Amino acid sequence: MSRVGRMPIPVPKGVAVVINEDEVIVTGTKGELRRRFNPDMSITLQNSSLVVSRPSDSKVHRSLHGLTRSLLANMVDGVTSGFEKVLEIVGVGYRVEKEGDKLVIRVGYSHLVEVLPLPGVALAVEGANRIKVTGINKEVVGEMAAQIRAIRPPDAYKGKGIRYAGELVRLKAGKAGKAIGKRK
Repeated sequence: MSRVGRMPIPVPKGVAVVINEDEVIVTGTKGELRRRFNPDMSITLQNSSLVVSRPSDSKVHRSLHGLTRSLLANMVDGVTSGFEKVLEIVGVGYRVEKEGDKLVIRVGYSHLVEVLPLPGVALAVEGANRIKVTGINKEVVGEMAAQIRAIRPPDAYKGKGIRYAGELVRLKAGKAGKAIGKRK
């Protein structure tokens, strides 16, 4: 059995779970999430916890077992506490501003980069160089953060660009000839 797949998912109070044939609807204080799962996976609600089971030990069913359980656990976490990713902008003159719902990012291009949030995602700006992406769907929050980071990924030589908070950027050494000086 899958170690991840066989763990039950506790459903906290205030969270309602509706299980149809292949669709699960989870409703909580933050909102509602619905997702379709493979009909081979059996999802049941027992003693205020969700349990996922598989019909056989085939390779496909084993791989779907842990995936289904992880996706359900993320749905329950999303409607109770939500998800958040923080991005930092590093570089001289690099900054971000919020205009209405969209972000206006200045990261060294000749033009301003405007970013519209995906549905179900909220964007917030802290100071001039921090972006906070929040939402109830972990997949959409991660996708939005990845799209923003892709505008100007961290440079390998100077470290300038957009990075996740706490991300370590390994800097490469520059040219070796630069340190020695001119040859005669």
